[in-house]
Amino acid sequence: MNKAFVKETDADEDDDGVMPEIPAGTKNYMTPEGHRCMKEALLRLIDVDRPEVVKIVSWAASNGDRSENGDYIYGKRRLREIDRRIRFLTKRLDVAEVVDPALHHGSDQIFFGATVDYENREGEKHTVTIVGVDEIDPLNGRISWVSPVARALIKAHAGDSVTLHTPGGLEELDILDVRYPAP
Repeated sequence: MNKAFVKETDADEDDDGVMPEIPAGTKNYMTPEGHRCMKEALLRLIDVDRPEVVKIVSWAASNGDRSENGDYIYGKRRLREIDRRIRFLTKRLDVAEVVDPALHHGSDQIFFGATVDYENREGEKHTVTIVGVDEIDPLNGRISWVSPVARALIKAHAGDSVTLHTPGGLEELDILDVRYPAP
């Protein structure tokens, strides 16, 4: 295979991840759990994944002609992906500000880390937990603190109604319950 078909552009190496950007002028808030998970992922990349790929690339390079050596070519590509992910995670962890939601345990006001039950005017009930931008998991109700729903909910209290601005217009949300993890 010709190298022209496997060469990646320099722009690919500068793309540091698929996670959402942190809004300019704000901090990278994280829950202690999210910080721990991200740190574990970084350490696994450094201590396990990268050494394994380096071993494969080293072995493949010793086999001779690298231009048509699939193990070498794809190993080098995987190594670049791992290094890119390590840089991304390191940058995010360096600027992370860990906020423990347990500090608000017992409060009915919504802050970062709150788990909120709310209902819209159609009677649909939803439960969301407000987390950092690197911790989002919409299918499990974990939404970013910069999302429109979270921004509408933050600083409100249980029993309040808030207005959510959507592309389809304004939507009223009734806050049913606010919970925080126990300290």
